[in-house]
Amino acid sequence: MPETQRRPERLPSSSKHHKSALFVLATALAFSSGCEKGKPVEAAPPEVEVVEVVQKDVPITRKWVANLTGKVNAQIRSQVAGYLMKQTYTNGAYVKKGALLFQLDPRTFQAAEDQAKGVMEQAKGELARAQAQQGKTQLDVNRYTPLAQQGAISKQELDDAVQANLAALAQMEAATASIAAAQASLESAKLNLGFSTIVAPIDGVAGIAAAQVGDFITPQSANPLTTVSTVDPILANMTPSEQEYLKSMREILKAGETETRALGRLDFELELTDGSMYPLKGKFFALDRQVDISTGSILVQIEFANPNRLLRPGGFGNIRTVGRIDKGALLVPQRAVTDVQGKYLIAVVGSDNKVSIRPVTVGEKFGTFWIITEGLHPGDRVVAEGIQKVQEGIQVNPKPYQPSSTPSTNSDKGAAK
Repeated sequence: MPETQRRPERLPSSSKHHKSALFVLATALAFSSGCEKGKPVEAAPPEVEVVEVVQKDVPITRKWVANLTGKVNAQIRSQVAGYLMKQTYTNGAYVKKGALLFQLDPRTFQAAEDQAKGVMEQAKGELARAQAQQGKTQLDVNRYTPLAQQGAISKQELDDAVQANLAALAQMEAATASIAAAQASLESAKLNLGFSTIVAPIDGVAGIAAAQVGDFITPQSANPLTTVSTVDPILANMTPSEQEYLKSMREILKAGETETRALGRLDFELELTDGSMYPLKGKFFALDRQVDISTGSILVQIEFANPNRLLRPGGFGNIRTVGRIDKGALLVPQRAVTDVQGKYLIAVVGSDNKVSIRPVTVGEKFGTFWIITEGLHPGDRVVAEGIQKVQEGIQVNPKPYQPSSTPSTNSDKGAAK
């Protein structure tokens, strides 16, 4: 019979039993595996990075935005009206006190001075004539007095001579007053002639002129001709709030110091708008008498030496100074502090690696750290990375904190509960 037509051979009964046993074993293993997967598996403690609370003396730095201004800013205006003939300084140049800045047309003022001189000479002539007349009338009085006593002339003639002398004296006084008035007019004319020459009242940097040659200048002109500012030293104006001022004053009074002495010993640094630090330190110059009611701030002026005139009025910068030293301050990284609706929380890891969420009171910021005034102790371990993984009473796997190379803000606000 051909091979393809053979009937399949029957397996022995022992082979059938063997296959059945394999099937049962596989089924049992599968069932057992399914039961193991269904059993709840205990999760491993979350890994977090912790850092110990550091205690050290910390300098408390204050910082304010400041704008620069000249120690003196002299607005140059004309005191007389006239046509501007020439500008004699270079815009933006440094000028010395008394240097000629502008020249007005002096002819009108010269004519007024010459006229005043003529009036003066005329008044002097009137005085000379009055003096001559009074001399004659005085002689008549002197001569008529003994004659009237002797009866050689009538008393009426003596009275007429006395009256004429008094009139001459009055003319002398009037002529003297005219001379005084003429002198005043002459001095005024001389001043006006001098005002046609406009000079720098101080040493400083002169700004770009606001008027051009040919303009008619008056004392009532809206804008000054220019401004001259002393820039060495230069002043930085900063405006701390009234709250900052009161807090500082309480600290000063508590230390038993005076305001001037406490502020005078501070050194101020100036950070320029390009991020560079000005190399010279500043000193306290003045504290304004009042708080600005519109802004709630008070003006404080800091003086900086400016020998190379790098700093110019109108510039901006940041002023900072070390106001005090906080002794034994407790420091934690800023990212370890969580702000929850105005309340500050820190996750503390105990010796058993369990987490305790503590409310804390924060103080000043110091670099990338925050000063904690209440709620922590030196040596406490706080979670600085992985705050979003923790909650009260949970056990964690703490690792040393590895701060990132670039500062970052705490993105885990509200995670610790």
